[in-house]
Amino acid sequence: MNIRCFQRNFSAAFPPLVPLQLPSPMETHLWYILPDEVKNSALLNQYSELLSPCERESVSRMRGDQLKKRALLARALVRTTIARYQTNCQMNPRSLRFRKNLYGKPEVEWRNEDNFNPPPLHFNISHTSAMIACGVTVNVPIGIDIEEKQRRTKNNIIAFAQRYFSPYEVKVLTAISDPEVQRQEFIKLWTLKAYVKALGKGFSAVPFKTFTIRFRDTTMRNFHPPESSVSEESDIVVESSEDPTDPANNWRCALLEVAGSHYGAICMEKDRIAGENAPPKLTVWKTVPFVEDVCVSGTDAVLVLGGMIEQ
Repeated sequence: MNIRCFQRNFSAAFPPLVPLQLPSPMETHLWYILPDEVKNSALLNQYSELLSPCERESVSRMRGDQLKKRALLARALVRTTIARYQTNCQMNPRSLRFRKNLYGKPEVEWRNEDNFNPPPLHFNISHTSAMIACGVTVNVPIGIDIEEKQRRTKNNIIAFAQRYFSPYEVKVLTAISDPEVQRQEFIKLWTLKAYVKALGKGFSAVPFKTFTIRFRDTTMRNFHPPESSVSEESDIVVESSEDPTDPANNWRCALLEVAGSHYGAICMEKDRIAGENAPPKLTVWKTVPFVEDVCVSGTDAVLVLGGMIEQ
């Protein structure tokens, strides 16, 4: 792969990022940052310098210091994450440009100069008040979502599910008698609707009701009855409710617990080059860009709840 750098040298204010090889086929790299752990004003100013003028203006228009901080961290996380994968040389994350597709999903806008061959990277970002995450794949689209495990809904869960979920998913939730278990399973299903983000179309184009998330036992190859919850032995299946021939089964999803406080969902299209049965893999880093990167795969910080992902 011939990769040319547009800006080879970092500003003296920017320490170099540790370069990484591109994810392998059917592998997801997941990076997350905890906003409450970033308190150094000088570091936040460094992050601000990475942003484009339009991004800085967008951040400044937000109301409240916490919203501004999370918006800044989200943009800095995306830029520093993508910049790591310039395999032949280091790229200044400030030089990256972005565009949005027809449905508003952000993409890297690579510059067409000389013989530059941009890396086939796909990324997606999600955030809560306490965590910001960015997922990266090669060749295939990705959608991620993170939700706080303690998230509360103002409405009755079943009434809310009847409005947004498929009949099967409503049946699953209705069969759960324990209110806390029901709430947790609701959050898991909601998080797995990241399938919409992987499609790059958003909720307006693909309403949540038009597809169903099912958990299938990979040993028995049977679908869980409604009273069962997802386990790490589960395969997560996406089925189109409107069109049975829809290629929803071309996608693989995984459900995680991250940092003990969040559920995370990853949905990615199957890579035909890697083969139909290639197991999806996952590598997770906790990061504070320019300060520290800690690989937390295989630790208690990341628990695979379903989807048969290998760490």
